[in-house]
Amino acid sequence: MRLDVVTIFPEYLEPLNVSLVGKARARGQLGVHVHDLRDWTHDRHNTVDDTPYGGGPGMVMKTDPWGEALDEVLADGYEAGARGPVVVVPTPSGRPFTQELAVELSERPWLIFTPARYEGIDRRVMDEYATRMPVYEVSIGDYVLAGGEAAVLVVTEAVARLLPGVLGNAESHRDDSFAPGEMANLLEGPVYTKPPQWRGRGIPEVLLSGHHGKIARWRRDEALRRTAANRPDLIERCEASAYDRKDRELLAALGWEPTADGRFWRRPRAVEE
Repeated sequence: MRLDVVTIFPEYLEPLNVSLVGKARARGQLGVHVHDLRDWTHDRHNTVDDTPYGGGPGMVMKTDPWGEALDEVLADGYEAGARGPVVVVPTPSGRPFTQELAVELSERPWLIFTPARYEGIDRRVMDEYATRMPVYEVSIGDYVLAGGEAAVLVVTEAVARLLPGVLGNAESHRDDSFAPGEMANLLEGPVYTKPPQWRGRGIPEVLLSGHHGKIARWRRDEALRRTAANRPDLIERCEASAYDRKDRELLAALGWEPTADGRFWRRPRAVEE
């Protein structure tokens, strides 16, 4: 996979040289190219923004630097043999970035990131490139950052770990929280490692039993408990048929009931006086 990032803060992307992504780059599984948008400015101040039409606070990133940058990045990529580019635009107004979307992007051979600053990029830039290739406008959460570089790091790590050969264990990502599949989408439960005792705290006996069926059931139950506590929306949106009998028994004990439309809802808790 090839990644290109156009930014006014190339140094922000230094974490792409370390950890899992850095190792993938070193092994040649991931080609990362970081570009300074100011290289495509032509005034002595390297101006990349201007005041918004219609008034209002803040500044808007200009069309010309972005257009020239993206044209050259595309030309260089094609010359190097890259094919199938898509543009990824980190923005609070984009579609939520999910594990499902990470999987979708991991199947693309070439991602071009356009992290913006200020009030964003002049809309005409994305409208122009959307006529040439897919454009993904992506939000990593319901909050606003100073710029999109942090989102690039988040998306890149989520995508890179899904590439063949990047993880040491090819099965490692199959049980991730939010992993797409036919089963109910649950958060992962707690995990433990050696030593068996730490500061007076042990680990659940079932994990020492060697009984794989009981261990799998315990992990499933803990995933249900954590999801019910932290992300009840994941249970509410999933059809009841995705839960087996043991799942439904535990959900009932946690205060959940099946509804007529084939999903679960949680009974309101009694208010303590």
